[in-house]
Amino acid sequence: MTETSEPAARHRHGSRLRRTLLAAFVTVSVAVPVTGTARPAAVPAPVPAVLPPLPAVTPAALDERYTVSRAAIRAAERTAAGHGDRLRAAALRVMAAPERRFLSFDGREGGRAVEVFGDLSRAEWIAVLVPGADTDLDRYGLLRGGSMRLQRELGTRAAVVAWLGYRTPSTVSPQALTPARADEAAPGLRVFVRALRTARPAARVSLLCHSYGSVVCGRASAGLDVANIVLYGSAGTTADNAAGLRTRAAVWAGRGAGDWIAGVPHTRIRLPFAVIGFGADPVSPEFGARVFAAGDGGHSDYLRLGFPSLRNIARIVSGRLPAGEVRGA
Repeated sequence: MTETSEPAARHRHGSRLRRTLLAAFVTVSVAVPVTGTARPAAVPAPVPAVLPPLPAVTPAALDERYTVSRAAIRAAERTAAGHGDRLRAAALRVMAAPERRFLSFDGREGGRAVEVFGDLSRAEWIAVLVPGADTDLDRYGLLRGGSMRLQRELGTRAAVVAWLGYRTPSTVSPQALTPARADEAAPGLRVFVRALRTARPAARVSLLCHSYGSVVCGRASAGLDVANIVLYGSAGTTADNAAGLRTRAAVWAGRGAGDWIAGVPHTRIRLPFAVIGFGADPVSPEFGARVFAAGDGGHSDYLRLGFPSLRNIARIVSGRLPAGEVRGA
């Protein structure tokens, strides 16, 4: 029997991955017209005012920004109610509560919102959460809940910013397999983080990137002045390795044992009409990230109470090493 050479085996494995990913692309391309009718219909919303960057993160400046954003949410609520969408209107009424603090809000195209948890004016550590696919105003609870739990885990010295600053793709769509939406989102994330660093230069800022949010962070990372980039539940960043992110930040990666994302092929394929896939697996040794223990949770469990991923992400944000086994640190 002839022994198979290692390069040939790698070639066949890569070909299988490419075929699998191409099949997935074709499947979702066919499935979207069928399943798309089940998605929430677009709800009209007024065009929000263009907001300048915050000159400083003082209590007075923040209160003024929160007031402006609250007015935008209430205007969107009235428009949704007039459109007959009572569920969206009710959700917006809750978001406009006096205790909620939004740096910006846009109710169009599924919605964009940047919400603050904790006291941003005094925070020593700031975590910016970048969510993944299927996050919008109608499914905002998971992002909000995770942000609140992380802020409680970090304590009063920290603030958490939930950055829903882009049109997230649907999980079952061609857009979820390409970096196109991430390329749209990256400039806005860069502008936001740079403004935050300018307004709060003494704070330690970390980017926390979940699922497709890892692709957004990967496209935005070059030269960004942050202490950490934390990739969790990630299918890739489009970079071949951590060095390819072109950042001085510490790059961390974690994946729960029950996360289905582990089964996604880690490759990139250039087709005539698109580039699909997100490249190297961030938790692989070849990628070169610092891998932290994330426990046995699934794709939506990273910021749930009692999970080691929540504790370890909080430790990274606060400048401490994660607990448990850490590879590459």
